Amino acid sequence: MKTNLFTIGLGGVIGNEEDGPFIGKERLLTLEETLRMAEVSLRKNSKEGKTGCGWMRLPYEDIGPIGSVAEKIVGFDSIVQVGIGGSALGNLMLNDAFLHPYHNELSRKERKVPRFYMADNPDPKGLSAIWDCIDPERTAFIVVSKSGSTAETITLFLWFFEALSERLGPEKALSRFVFITDPEKGILRVLAEKGALASLPVPADVGGRFSVLSAVGLLSAMGLGLPVSELLEGARLMDDHIKKARGIWENPAWLLAALHFLHFVQGRHMTVTMPYSDGLERFAEWHAQLWGESLGKGGKGSTPIRALGAIDQHSQVQLYVDGPDDKLFTLIDVKKKEPELHIPSVEMEEMSPVFYLGGHTFSDLLTVEAQSTAAALMKAGKPVIWMEIPCLDGIRLGALIFLYEMVTALTGHLLQVDPFDQPGVEQGKRYTYGLMGRAGFGSDAAEASEGFGKVLGIALSV
Repeated sequence: MKTNLFTIGLGGVIGNEEDGPFIGKERLLTLEETLRMAEVSLRKNSKEGKTGCGWMRLPYEDIGPIGSVAEKIVGFDSIVQVGIGGSALGNLMLNDAFLHPYHNELSRKERKVPRFYMADNPDPKGLSAIWDCIDPERTAFIVVSKSGSTAETITLFLWFFEALSERLGPEKALSRFVFITDPEKGILRVLAEKGALASLPVPADVGGRFSVLSAVGLLSAMGLGLPVSELLEGARLMDDHIKKARGIWENPAWLLAALHFLHFVQGRHMTVTMPYSDGLERFAEWHAQLWGESLGKGGKGSTPIRALGAIDQHSQVQLYVDGPDDKLFTLIDVKKKEPELHIPSVEMEEMSPVFYLGGHTFSDLLTVEAQSTAAALMKAGKPVIWMEIPCLDGIRLGALIFLYEMVTALTGHLLQVDPFDQPGVEQGKRYTYGLMGRAGFGSDAAEASEGFGKVLGIALSV
């Protein structure tokens, strides 16, 4: 029986080219063969283990080893994951979708699984706050760094390790840590072999922003009882749908990649992802990294913008509707939102102006608000992609993740950029290494100091 994953409405972007923001069907068809060859190349590279392409295999990998480690951490009172970027955003996306919004505040009996904290920014306020909330002796720490040398992650690890060592001693402290890192080399790999609770590999051909369906995202998810099997099933279903599609009109990945590329060519250099569901707020944030870091190269790429409906109707939609025509919009609605809560009907005469709301559900209201925003954008001549998900479950989120990973990779091919490298990020890392005194990066420190000196060349003190 075929699973209805979701519906994608493209009437707001496909039409006659003379109708303002629309992309004509003829132009889409001109990209069909290019997209076909791009997908063939991606699948070939994935099978051969080419750098960056391993994410396509993740839905089919054996997760038994991850499950074995998850069994070791599920008995702890808290889990702290230490990572940044792709080592954090995917986890937060999964938690946001499936955990109680105030999970950590529930009693152990109510939540049944550990509390979860993400240490992803070396800000001392947030770092010390996590320490204030946990019982260190009853906490497992997951440290994620493929290279083992990411400055932010390593400094956070060092702080937690020292603080825990003062309580338990270094040997016992190390037994509270799980390392997810390069399978063969690096600082964390060495530590993992000296008495850590466990270790898992980051696949060599999977980049951080594409790693959510690996141990990087799945270990904490399994420890927290999230629907990991369904996530992977959804990813496989989407992959299967893409592989079996007969041409661009049946292939959502090709269509979305082509539309983003053609709108970029038309001068729409920003893409707005706006879910009308609190459970997808972090999906928009995860997508922003995936999109921005993969495609922003060589003067190309569209800037990802995160928004949340209905909140950002009151902060951003004025700009979206009445501002410049430089954005492509994707609105995402979840039809069945849980729990089903009804807006009360009232009989007080003073409340008569809002009688019309009574009897509807809050889910109805959010859906209507999403539809209204789409209609307002269309009236203003702005391009809108509409996505409608029956419900937010593991299968749908897994399908959504795989779809947008494929869309990102294909859009990179159309833009003629490598979606799997990150030269701009690497330059910043080298400057950080140099300024913090790492051996071998003296010239980078000098260059960074000179560059920052220019920033302060004209300064205003107030």
